[in-house]
Amino acid sequence: MSWEHVSSGKVRDIYRLDEDRLVLVTSDRISAFDVVMAEPIADKGRVLTALSAFWLERLRDVAPHHLLSVDVPAGAPSALGGLGGLAGRVMVVRRAEMLPIECVVRGYLSGSAWAEYRRSGTMHGQALPAGLRQSERLPEAVFTPSTKAEVGHDENISFDQAAELVGVETAKLAREISLELYRRGAAWAAERGIIVADTKFELGFIDGELAICDEVLTPDSSRFWPVEGWQPGATPPSFDKQPLRDWLEETGWDKTPPPPALPDQVVAATRRRYVEAYERLSGARLADWPPTAGGATAEADGGADGGVAYAVTGDAGAEAVGGADGGVTGAGDGGADGAAADAGERR
Repeated sequence: MSWEHVSSGKVRDIYRLDEDRLVLVTSDRISAFDVVMAEPIADKGRVLTALSAFWLERLRDVAPHHLLSVDVPAGAPSALGGLGGLAGRVMVVRRAEMLPIECVVRGYLSGSAWAEYRRSGTMHGQALPAGLRQSERLPEAVFTPSTKAEVGHDENISFDQAAELVGVETAKLAREISLELYRRGAAWAAERGIIVADTKFELGFIDGELAICDEVLTPDSSRFWPVEGWQPGATPPSFDKQPLRDWLEETGWDKTPPPPALPDQVVAATRRRYVEAYERLSGARLADWPPTAGGATAEADGGADGGVAYAVTGDAGAEAVGGADGGVTGAGDGGADGAAADAGERR
């Protein structure tokens, strides 16, 4: 069977495998300030795919998920470079009726939440204690949804506004799932020296159940800080494209296309951030990804519990993420405070 191209975003290319399944191909493209750079970041797509597969398996008891397989199905377009170019960056996923909201969870005061707090002492309209500093840990993790913008930036909304969009019971369930995913993921990451400051999840209905879709707890969908580099009152370094952003700011670039050519050292530094995040969190080497074709298991060093398997097997009768038009949201970069779904950055 051949893959039918559905859409392409800043980071992901989406193909319809059949009526029930989609193929998500995560490229090495990288964007900053809503502009895609000319130079790819080697292995970035493999990191995002491997880390999402790791988390989906590890957190599978919180809610069902969309991932069927990380094997490359037959029929890939020749332009994608064949098995060698696709291995490790493909997810075959079930189709879902996606919620029209981003499920953002914040554990620390940063980004647009910090900007709002400085103006009004609130976060998404909710009052916060006085005297909090930038990057300070919040008293408890907070569900702070946003809209999904087709163009430009997403808009922060209140829980009540989210409930108007998806219904009260669905909004409550989305909040419950998102908070538990964050708590579990943040606790795991903290033990490995990484703070998950905030993150965004994509949820959708599969067979009547609200399921986890798209990427999960990656450097593109989250704000990761090294524990040793964090202190309230300052912006810590992050495990993502921070070297790229910093260099671009220093050039005086006006943030409109075309972007300046990236020096080799900036590309290499950015790659190191992504790879380190994956290897710290999973306990596995990126060199060992993907697992053996055919659904064989790859072991991640899970610490006291003896590791976690994160390979999955296909299901010919399953569905794929995307909604009625077969598309997929959250197919871009951004983190919890940046526009996702390739609509731009919120950070």
